[in-house]
Amino acid sequence: MRRLFPLAALFVAACSTAPKPTPGPTPGVPAPSVTRTNLSGLSEAELLARFGPAPFRVREGSGLKLQWQNATCVLDTYLYPPVNGSGAATVLHADARRPGTGETVAVEGCLASLTRR
Repeated sequence: MRRLFPLAALFVAACSTAPKPTPGPTPGVPAPSVTRTNLSGLSEAELLARFGPAPFRVREGSGLKLQWQNATCVLDTYLYPPVNGSGAATVLHADARRPGTGETVAVEGCLASLTRR
C-alpha cells in the first residue's frame, strides 16, 4: 500500500490540468494620430502670412479648415482652439493630396511647392 501511494499521487498530478497562462495585454484601438508637420501649432494669421489668402475656408463646429491648391497638390489645414477654450485656434492636423485623383502626397512636399509661388 505504501508503494502505491507515491504512484497514485503521480497519477493524480499527471491528470490535473495545467494552469492557463495569463494573457498579456491585448492591443487596444490605436489612438488617432496627430500629423506633425512644421505647420503644427501655427495660427490662422501665420498661415495667411506664409501662403496668402486661403481660397477655400470652412467653419466646422469650433474648428476651421483652410485650403490652398496649385497644379501639384491641395493642402488642407485644420485649426482648433485650445482644449481649455481660451486662445487662438492653431493647426492640429494637415494633409495633402493630388488635385483630381485625391491620391495622398507628403505634406512637406506640398508645402515646398506652395511656398515657391
